[in-house]
Amino acid sequence: MFSFKLKNLKFLNQLIFFKSKFYFVRMRRKNLKIFKFFDDRRIGAIPRIFLTSIFVVFSFYHIPSIVNFANQQLLDDKEFQNNSKAILAYTLNKKEGVEADGGDLNEKDLLIDIFSLNDLETDTVRLNASTIKQLFQDTDYKLDDVRETKLVKPVALTLLPGEIKMIESTKKRKEFFIQIVLPLVLKENNNIRLDRKTLFKIINKSNNTKLEKKWLEKKYKQYGVTSKDLTTLKIRMDEIPVSLALAQAAKETGWGTSRFAQEGNALFGQWTWSGEGLKPKEADENKGHKVMKFNVLQASVRAYQRNLNTHRSYKNFRLARAHLRDNNQPLDSLILSQFLKNYAETGNQYVEVLQKIINQNNLKDFDDAKLLPSSKELESLI
Repeated sequence: MFSFKLKNLKFLNQLIFFKSKFYFVRMRRKNLKIFKFFDDRRIGAIPRIFLTSIFVVFSFYHIPSIVNFANQQLLDDKEFQNNSKAILAYTLNKKEGVEADGGDLNEKDLLIDIFSLNDLETDTVRLNASTIKQLFQDTDYKLDDVRETKLVKPVALTLLPGEIKMIESTKKRKEFFIQIVLPLVLKENNNIRLDRKTLFKIINKSNNTKLEKKWLEKKYKQYGVTSKDLTTLKIRMDEIPVSLALAQAAKETGWGTSRFAQEGNALFGQWTWSGEGLKPKEADENKGHKVMKFNVLQASVRAYQRNLNTHRSYKNFRLARAHLRDNNQPLDSLILSQFLKNYAETGNQYVEVLQKIINQNNLKDFDDAKLLPSSKELESLI
């Protein structure tokens, strides 16, 4: 798709060039008549130079604007194409990925909770769009209410409906997608928030129990902290801003319509070389990456958060987040998105698209949203 866009861009630029050339020839013929008029009246070269200068200035002034406009149109067209080079990257075959901090890293430990979540339900039923809409209606789950009350109903879906791509209204399709993904993101952030509470409780104690030490060992493995450094664990074990997660899910799936989202519950386009996944159509059948496949949407969200919280490519993202924490500032998605240029091959352009999605859809309204508790343990987070 991307190469097709490039071909269109080259064709468009060539078309503009030839049109400009044709226009120049026509103008030249007209100019010859004008120059003949000057010759008949014995008017000198100065008017000729003046007329030619006006034409040259006009051409050089307007043609770049036309080209830029054409380029922007093509950029807008491919805004929601999946061009991510993001990888879960703990590929279990020693591909570069997790940021080493000393010691031998067992990559399976990083993923064990994701694998276990992924294997919980292998026979899930895909609800159709009308059933899901009715479910939202029955539970009185509306985005307008969420923006106002900041409370989200704990409606957790396991699969995206196939009919989402048939919703003609762009606004309704986007809102429907947000309604599905929002509780999933909040749930994973809640899990991390509970873990952080436990971590700070441990840090503030002089002596820890055996259970606390066992818990710490587990979290060191999950977050790839082989040095067993509490400060490193604290920096990695943190939330992803809701608006940022929603924007990346929207970007990577075309608001839930991509093949990877529909067939593999892949909300964030993460790559794998050895795990189960879907082969991109343009990729070599026997070589290269696959897009990681999940049985349930929740596993995709957890894998995405683990990716940002441990992969070496996002170290600066984590440091910027920690800096905001240290200064008692909210986790601003517009600030933190600047450190995700490595998530896609388009680099800074990818960051601009994320920020555009966040702003145009007012996604920051959901950053301070809370998931209504489904258990007493979660009530403390409201």
